[in-house]
Amino acid sequence: MDLALLAPLALFLGIGGLVAHLAGAVGLRDTRRLRRVGVPVRALVRYRAAGPDDRTGSPRPLLQFTTADDAVVEVFSPVPAARSQPLPDGGQVWISYDPADPRQVAVRGRERAWLDVVFLALGGGTLIASLTLFLLAV
Repeated sequence: MDLALLAPLALFLGIGGLVAHLAGAVGLRDTRRLRRVGVPVRALVRYRAAGPDDRTGSPRPLLQFTTADDAVVEVFSPVPAARSQPLPDGGQVWISYDPADPRQVAVRGRERAWLDVVFLALGGGTLIASLTLFLLAV
């Protein structure tokens, strides 16, 4: 393989790894921040009726809750329903919302921080691989 072709490959691989690493870091930071400063509250789970133009597979439910200043907020759930942890229509779940921006919520016990850690690890591994390829090209 021509070593001159490795430099552009290493560049694109490095950009992809950097984006994945940053996505994991930002996601993990937001999850930890919501765990630390989030206001815990119970939210009502509601599914909206599917319209004729809806082509999505399984819709994410809406979470409706009241903030500390008595404002009613309705946001889409950040996590989908699962067989092991269903989100039944009309049920209630514990969430944490950001007091500065109540639209930022985390469903307690379903934060999926492992996904952010996977993005961090894969992004870091990709960055190391791209650096190795770049050093081989130079």
